[in-house]
Amino acid sequence: LGISSQQLSETINAVLSGSKITQMRDDTYLVDIIARAVEQERASIDTLRGLTISASGGRRVPLEQVATLSYQTEPPLIWRRGRLPTVTVQADVAPGSDAVSVARKLGTAIDAFKAELPARYSVEQGGVTEDSAKAQASIFVVFPLMLFIMATVLMIQLMSFQRLVLVLLTAPLALIGVAGALLISGAPMGFVAILGVMSLIGMVIRNSVILIAQIDQHIAAGEEPWAAVISATTHRLRPILLTAAAAILGMIPIAPTVFWGPMAYAVMGGLMVATVLTLVFLPTLYVTWFGIKAPTGATAATEPAMAIAEPQAIAA
Repeated sequence: LGISSQQLSETINAVLSGSKITQMRDDTYLVDIIARAVEQERASIDTLRGLTISASGGRRVPLEQVATLSYQTEPPLIWRRGRLPTVTVQADVAPGSDAVSVARKLGTAIDAFKAELPARYSVEQGGVTEDSAKAQASIFVVFPLMLFIMATVLMIQLMSFQRLVLVLLTAPLALIGVAGALLISGAPMGFVAILGVMSLIGMVIRNSVILIAQIDQHIAAGEEPWAAVISATTHRLRPILLTAAAAILGMIPIAPTVFWGPMAYAVMGGLMVATVLTLVFLPTLYVTWFGIKAPTGATAATEPAMAIAEPQAIAA
């Protein structure tokens, strides 16, 4: 019939509530002229059944042919939010999407709708997006305390402010992989992804602490600093790569899910890039920070000779 739900609502609203047809001037003010049905007709359901709606082709169709009208009871409830009367509009997101990204895409349309609202009317987002915003706010409140406790524990473990700075400088390396993984997968940087980044920082710092502790052990054992950095990195290469691979593989089962997917992609991408960069960047930074020089040609030539002469003396 070519009749939309908007036509139905406008026709019924014109009869029950009225519609503005013109204006008249009362001294200095303009007064709206509202036309609507008389009280007896508004209270009669038969009047509504007899209403005609404009259909396609200029035809007039009775309302009772496209709608069923009857008296029914309804609970006398007024939904409120913050003690204000509220109309709630709900919707489900399509498979493969999430509420945060959908709300972000609708932001422009919602802002335009807000601008057209009368005074004292507002639009607020609730549901998953509201819960996500509250959760992020609660995390950011305790985040400085978490950093302070982490720095204190690292200071106790490393017993050196310089080594603490070296460890903390490796943490941002994970953000390179996080950004790349989220861009490739199309996952949003929401609350769950932030949780993954926070856990990822701990993983990267753990690898850095292990590597620096190994270098210090080699130096304490009497090894030359340059050789200690190389041998410690080589010694810890396989364990660090295997633990990172185990963590990455453990995230694969939850990567396709809508809720946990962003966290999985953030951890996998960040850990993959940060592990490789840590094994290259941290030894280089350690050598540069402490001014460790590469052995000269004379030193490098005498060390193999001493290593060969020592077994001969033992054999003799």
